[in-house]
Amino acid sequence: MAVSEGLAIGALARRTGLAVSAIRYYEAQGLIAPWRNAGGQRRYQRADIRRLSFIMIAQQFGLTLPEIRDVLSGLPGSRTPTPQDWRKISVRLRARLDQRIATLTRLRDNLDGCIGCGCLSLPKCALYNPDDRAKSHGSGPRYLMGDSPDT
Repeated sequence: MAVSEGLAIGALARRTGLAVSAIRYYEAQGLIAPWRNAGGQRRYQRADIRRLSFIMIAQQFGLTLPEIRDVLSGLPGSRTPTPQDWRKISVRLRARLDQRIATLTRLRDNLDGCIGCGCLSLPKCALYNPDDRAKSHGSGPRYLMGDSPDT
């Protein structure tokens, strides 16, 4: 198959490891945009392999599909993305990933103790969160979200 003919959906599925239904779902979500050949079959750019791989990785890092769509909207639709295009994306995501890494590190380090959720079910919580002080910072696992028990 010539590159100009594009990739059939089955070939794209084999290359990315995604189910055909997942590829169609991402298409419906506006994350990839195939064209139709003369026979009406979907055809994809080779660059869609990288787009779909990015989508899978971004989801593992906790990005939502709307966030991923926003990030991918910065890529050119008329040409294959360059390393500079991907570098721009990495700059946009760096702070978000750093924040996620910090949150995961706190979770790992505090999983066996109080995470500041306000449940007060663990004896240790009375030490970290006496009288449910964490609630003064708002809802959710405040200490895991970055609030300090001292503030």
